[in-house]
Amino acid sequence: MDFIAQDVISKFDALYAEEPLIIRAPGRINLIGEHTDYNDGFVMPAAIDKEIVFAIAPSPDETSSIYSLSYSEFFYPNLKEPAPVTAPKWANYLLGVMRQLVDNGHTLKPFRCVFGGNIPAGSGLSSSAALETGFAFALNELNKLNIPTQKMIHMAQWAEHNYVGVKCGIMDQFASMMGADNKVILLDCRSLEYKYSPLKLDNYSIVLCNTGVKHSLVDSEYNTRRAECEQGVAILQRHYPEVKSLRDVTPEMVDKHKSEMPGKVYQRCFYVTSEIKRVQAAAFDLTNDDLEAFGRKMYETHEGLSSLYEVSCPELDFLVGQAKNAQILGSRMMGGGFGGCTINIVPNQQVESFISSATAAYKKAFNLDLIAYIVHVKSGTGLLKKSEKSAVGS
Repeated sequence: MDFIAQDVISKFDALYAEEPLIIRAPGRINLIGEHTDYNDGFVMPAAIDKEIVFAIAPSPDETSSIYSLSYSEFFYPNLKEPAPVTAPKWANYLLGVMRQLVDNGHTLKPFRCVFGGNIPAGSGLSSSAALETGFAFALNELNKLNIPTQKMIHMAQWAEHNYVGVKCGIMDQFASMMGADNKVILLDCRSLEYKYSPLKLDNYSIVLCNTGVKHSLVDSEYNTRRAECEQGVAILQRHYPEVKSLRDVTPEMVDKHKSEMPGKVYQRCFYVTSEIKRVQAAAFDLTNDDLEAFGRKMYETHEGLSSLYEVSCPELDFLVGQAKNAQILGSRMMGGGFGGCTINIVPNQQVESFISSATAAYKKAFNLDLIAYIVHVKSGTGLLKKSEKSAVGS
């Protein structure tokens, strides 16, 4: 049995000695399409074999409790009035989900819950989305609420916006909930139409290089970028009334009105509109099994994120440079930025040497230890049957 599932189940057994429901909610990678989701564009995420596992069961009395393995602490929520709290901060991800359920007219039965995971915090693998979607799924199952999957996705996103304070797009929660084994999702973030594409890696592996840093800019700058994009849309709407978001805009339209855009608004809009086009072209590359063309677009994305959108950092730029020097197929920063991981498509025969050389170079340049993960594309959030518990994360 995977050590995370085993730890969660063992802790639940030790505390309560009863049989809980077990839910697995995965982190996600995004192969291409960064900062396009909140601009109604396209993204290409996939769920992975790093996850948060929940054990949950009805409470025999009126007291509800949530225990975090990571923080070794309890939290006792108010089911009727789940208001945000100043501490512990992790509780707000769950309280936001509960708030949505209550506001949508659902009555929650008292429960006991233990959760833990192996998604590295701050790595850009969306541990927050896994926490939200997994908890929404768990409460839906426990209370037999029959909430449609896409409704739960929106509830999880609402929790992030309103109880955590990050105005994220829909991608993270969607990918965590809807992932499929060995498939990426081409998601239209406007309509939420999606299709699965087989990810035929064959002789390649997905390697994540975790910088181990999370610069304090990440949350505030994320919201600033969103505001800058909205400012660009407002300017373009004067000329193109049909424009609702940057999804409706081409790079050529942005260029045409460059002189009207103050500060960094032009750079932000030019990157996003270019990236929306790039994701669509990258989907075509996957359809044609052209991983080399796909990899080139990953490098293009990173260049835009670094120089135009300015959400990279020296550590991320360094690691992408290492990948390029090693002639790795594709590499870019992934996630909100200012730290976290690079995602790399590496030939299997180069995985060991790439990780070794990047680790040594990173240590020399920043005196930081690089942590690398090989990840596999797995299914999305779901209830584990007894027979499946041993397969979690494997």
